Amino acid sequence: MKAHTDKTYDLQLDDLRNKLLTLGGYVETEIATTMRALTERDSKLAETVIGQDREVNRLEIEIDEACRRLLVLRQPAASDLRFITTALKIVVDLERIGDLAVNIAERAIDLNQSPPLKPIPDLSRLADLGQRQVRAALDAFVEADPDKAEQVIKNDDLLDSLYHNLVNELLALMMEDPRNIRRANSLLFVAKHLERIGDHATNVAEMVIYMVRGTDIRHPGSRK
Repeated sequence: MKAHTDKTYDLQLDDLRNKLLTLGGYVETEIATTMRALTERDSKLAETVIGQDREVNRLEIEIDEACRRLLVLRQPAASDLRFITTALKIVVDLERIGDLAVNIAERAIDLNQSPPLKPIPDLSRLADLGQRQVRAALDAFVEADPDKAEQVIKNDDLLDSLYHNLVNELLALMMEDPRNIRRANSLLFVAKHLERIGDHATNVAEMVIYMVRGTDIRHPGSRK
């Protein structure tokens, strides 16, 4: 974004961008922590994720209010308008990523009441990839880099492929032994939540392309 003669306006835009980055950092941490809680069978760690989500919700409201104030009081034009309207949409995706991390934390607490299933490395790989996608999408936003955003969109195919492999692996565990069904089914929900995190990262990337180029690349078949 170019500098304006009104320095207060520039500070408000910078503050908005920094708040979005802080929110992004929170949800990245939530993903990492909730997966640690799951793999290390640490229910107290899962409870910290659930507790910290209040801060994510607080920041979401702050960002939303800041965007609306800027739209009403500053009546921004062109690139600034796209930046603010993009921020309004990105904050929704980030808050939903936080909600998905909380859902995984709740599953972890439930799973920790039962003996563990055998290790499933693809679950951690899926979480790592989802977290990297969120970080890459936010980097694309901060750097206003549509090429990086396009790479996030391309990488979603890899995430989807890993997710489908994981589903097949968990279904095989269910068929192998009926005693695995309840726990494997819970992990299917975890896998779905991780896949949805990837979808939200893709949404952010698509909005970065709109912000920079003014082109809406979403289409009826794209994720919502």
